[in-house]
Amino acid sequence: MVRAVTQEVRDLDKDALQILQPFEGSFNPSEQPATACNILVDHLCMRRNKRCLLAYHRVRSDKLEEMVWNGTDVLEKDSVQHGATQARADQPGTFSEAKNQNSLSPEEEEYVRQYSDMLAAYKGQWTDIDLTGSLEPPKDLFIDVRVLKDAGEIQTEYG
Repeated sequence: MVRAVTQEVRDLDKDALQILQPFEGSFNPSEQPATACNILVDHLCMRRNKRCLLAYHRVRSDKLEEMVWNGTDVLEKDSVQHGATQARADQPGTFSEAKNQNSLSPEEEEYVRQYSDMLAAYKGQWTDIDLTGSLEPPKDLFIDVRVLKDAGEIQTEYG
């Protein structure tokens, strides 16, 4: 899908350049409104495709980060799924187009590795605190606090 969209962007760019080629840099949109409209549509289509690809990659990276924070071994899960896909594709009477494809690209695998390493280093600083806990504040007005380490006297804004 990504390759198809990038190919479409390249084709739209070639179309726009071919439209502008006869003008040799002296194109006036007010003199040729139909040509200007055609170039504008091509340009807007290219921008839309680029925004869609950026949103797609953002969603994928957010999902990968969420899986790393939840403790899911994304790389192992991907290799297990890849192995299962190959096992199904090797069975007689079955067919799989994704026989040699992983669900993660090599760049995404490297991103997950580096993000996991960074997260492990970040969590390593505070070994006694669970950073993967819920970020939602408590709904109760009064909560019980369990002290893990004596920090001395602490003053808050309310005294």
